[in-house]
Amino acid sequence: MQNPRLANRYAKSLIDLAVEKNELEAVHGDMLLLQSIVRSNRDVVALLKSPVIKADKKIKILGAILDGKISGITSAFIRLVTIKGREAVLAEIAAEFEKQYNAIKGIVHVKLTSAAPLDNALLSMIREKVEAGAGRKIELETAVNPDLIGGFVLETGNELFDASVLRDLKDIKKQFLQNIYVSNIR
Repeated sequence: MQNPRLANRYAKSLIDLAVEKNELEAVHGDMLLLQSIVRSNRDVVALLKSPVIKADKKIKILGAILDGKISGITSAFIRLVTIKGREAVLAEIAAEFEKQYNAIKGIVHVKLTSAAPLDNALLSMIREKVEAGAGRKIELETAVNPDLIGGFVLETGNELFDASVLRDLKDIKKQFLQNIYVSNIR
């Protein structure tokens, strides 16, 4: 993140305006759309960061991309950010908006990494268990890492729950290397 303080302030302003106008959900959807466009299209990122292209041209291009897909508040916000010369930070603002939105709604981001892809029934069961344990709604991100051999790793905030076979094997290796079961004979 290039400028987290700036992104934080702009995102906070947009959230406050969206709450005031009672359009928080619509603006949240717009920010998700903006994030997906930035992730999937390098040309848009290059456009936003280009110092050669003038602000009015960027506004026209972004308008053509987003016209009819975003709310009036988001459109005006993007126009304002571009006029102020902060359009290069737009992706960071969208990511910060997502964080602040989750904080307002009490949603916790949880990452579940497993050794193999999990089916939907198992994912919904895990979601229910974690939501019950956390007492909050969660946003579940899944990943697959075959190096885990089996089991899973669950990450949320500053907490990590590692129930993988890889961790168990590392623990066993550590015990053998320390040789805690046999006294040192010399």
